[in-house]
Amino acid sequence: MGASTTAAAKATAIPDGTTDYKPMRFGKHDPGKVHISELPMTRFNWYKHINWLNTILIIFIPMMGFVSSYWVSVNPKTLLFAVFYYYHCGLGITAGYHRLWAHSSYKANTPLKIYLAACGAGAVQGSARWWSMKHRAHHRYTDTVKDPCSVRKGLLYSHIGWMVLKQNPQNTGRTDITDLNEDPVLVWQHRHYLKSVITMALIVPTLVCGLGWGDWLGGYVYAGILRICFLQQATFCVNSLAHWLGEQPFDDRNSPRDHLITALVTLGEGYHNFHHEFPSDYRNAIEWYQYDPTKWAIVIWKYLGLAYDLKQFRANEIERSRVQQMQKKLDKKRTGLDWGTPLRQLPVVNWDDYVDQAKNGKTLIAVAGVIHDVTDFIKDHPGGKALITSAIGKDATAIFNGGVYNHSNAAHNLLSTMRFENKDITYANDSDGQRIVRAGSQVTKVSQPVASVDVA
Repeated sequence: MGASTTAAAKATAIPDGTTDYKPMRFGKHDPGKVHISELPMTRFNWYKHINWLNTILIIFIPMMGFVSSYWVSVNPKTLLFAVFYYYHCGLGITAGYHRLWAHSSYKANTPLKIYLAACGAGAVQGSARWWSMKHRAHHRYTDTVKDPCSVRKGLLYSHIGWMVLKQNPQNTGRTDITDLNEDPVLVWQHRHYLKSVITMALIVPTLVCGLGWGDWLGGYVYAGILRICFLQQATFCVNSLAHWLGEQPFDDRNSPRDHLITALVTLGEGYHNFHHEFPSDYRNAIEWYQYDPTKWAIVIWKYLGLAYDLKQFRANEIERSRVQQMQKKLDKKRTGLDWGTPLRQLPVVNWDDYVDQAKNGKTLIAVAGVIHDVTDFIKDHPGGKALITSAIGKDATAIFNGGVYNHSNAAHNLLSTMRFENKDITYANDSDGQRIVRAGSQVTKVSQPVASVDVA
């Protein structure tokens, strides 16, 4: 007991490059005081559980926009600009907050950083420093209690609940954000976040639509508030929908999944299973036909000299993960199929006993040293009863493997379910300990001799 305790102490003492998150704008939580999130929510203290700043920014303000839209008509120019601005602010999150700062999947020069930080503020999803810290914790502790937006706590919680409810900072997994604290653009945006949000999310779209074509109110409601709402909900799908909908082609030990629908609403972030396996890759979609406009934007910036050092995982490593996952799925499916009695479980009989049992009424045939009971199959034999009857009590290896007919792989698989008796033969197992039988590798399949030069 003492030895294990000492080992645990040493393990926790190993420096891992992470530190507790230290707020720059607000006071630090007193660890000696019970955090409100640790107390049950009641009708007397429910308001203390709410993170009111986040709630105002992602619930109340969008509600104001939807109510205002009843009285404010839609100007086509304003609508087009709202879509245009939606994509730019979306890139601020996907290409800036996510791939540049959270994962360092590429490097950007100062003008591009300023653009991405400004557009990210226009998306109203927290500062890049705060967002990246939370996202790194999400990757490091995916689906655990230290994951700030774990889908294990429910789809709604992972989508929005983790932001509108206060969380105990002591429960969030630690991450190393030294590089974020050393980025002057990111630190400036963090310290002046509220001013950046008001300017980029509301003032800029209002001014563009107002000065451009006189639609001041429409710019504020549609290009400002409602654009924010749709962009927020789309981004939140990465934490919720991308961990619930789709396939897992690279690993299924955790919840991230790949799906086109999620990619369409998140500017390419929907290939989330790939992303969690290869987080520092600047791509989310690796196939040319997959939708990932964020990847395309980063490539364009590279050619313009704004981005550089784009990181990619080696194709060999990606394919290895894909093949391993395919094999895992095959192994799981294989366990539900009948591959016949395992050879090691069959008793051993000599040839004379086999012949005697066949003469005494048992419908047995031997193929490659494996004895099979074909009683129930004689009437269904595609080659007719006469051929299979002629092999009873004999070595039918040659007949079965081309002497009369070179039977198919399916025939060998079917024959394996009729095993009667056999000598012990070794074979390979899959990851679940089940026998591996690949096409054409049944023990009854005898290799044909290699053809030689024909004799004249």
